[in-house]
Amino acid sequence: MSETVGDWPRKTRELHNHHMDSTVWNDFAFRDDDVIVSTYAKSGTTWTQQIVAELIFQGSGPVNINEISPWWDMRIIPPEVRAMVAAQTHRRMIKTHLPADALVVSPKAKYLYVARDGRDVVWSLYNHHSGFLPEVYDVFNNTPGLVGEGLAPPDPDIRSYFNTWLERDGYPFWSFWENTASWWALRNLPNVRLVHFARLKADLEGEMRSIGDFLEIETPQARWPSLVEHCTFDYMKAHAARFAPQGGHLWEGGAATFINKGTNGRWREVLSPAESLAYERMAQEKLGADCARWLMTGEEA
Repeated sequence: MSETVGDWPRKTRELHNHHMDSTVWNDFAFRDDDVIVSTYAKSGTTWTQQIVAELIFQGSGPVNINEISPWWDMRIIPPEVRAMVAAQTHRRMIKTHLPADALVVSPKAKYLYVARDGRDVVWSLYNHHSGFLPEVYDVFNNTPGLVGEGLAPPDPDIRSYFNTWLERDGYPFWSFWENTASWWALRNLPNVRLVHFARLKADLEGEMRSIGDFLEIETPQARWPSLVEHCTFDYMKAHAARFAPQGGHLWEGGAATFINKGTNGRWREVLSPAESLAYERMAQEKLGADCARWLMTGEEA
């Protein structure tokens, strides 16, 4: 969990794996209006990036999220991408998948943490992982600097994949419970706002307006219909190459694999009641009742 200096959280550890290198944040030059979009993964990250982009640029034209808003702690990002972000003159938005205690949390920036029921995360993560082209594993596992074991293709049985993820806390990626708990602990900071996938699904415009208020962005009433339309699943699926990393070239099926279904509850057709209950009990144990309830429903106590 993050320590605090006075009333402010302090980074307490580094996190390294086949995807991430948390040290890249240590000398990051924050600006007063930076927006950091954080999630565990497959929780509405790209969706929230698009919402922020539409608010920042006010629907002025197509924005290639995959080009202007990189995953900063992705360890294989080339130096020219980092230089591009440093040179941006517009309000910046940057993605992270780190837990808060492995991230520099700056009072200058605003942080959006997006969460989703872990069962839905795994179903989306499985599609993401199983769609990787063979050469992607070579990049992750053979780029210098790898700490820990490499990434292998997924178990072909999604039920087994889920149970391994649950039993080994996020394997073969990173801890789900630590990620969620670390951001829940910061929910009362003035520059942190929790967002939930289920709430975005239920009331996209309302959530966008709330995010806009949090980011202190004023949007004329007449622009809202267009901004909301550009953040719908159908719009993003139709323009998936603008949102998927490297235009979708990492996956079989391209960008359409990355922007997949955008639905919840697919696990209900596969998991037994006992398996589902095991997840819910684990959430209560690891997160506490209030956070577990929010993670499942998007509703705070």
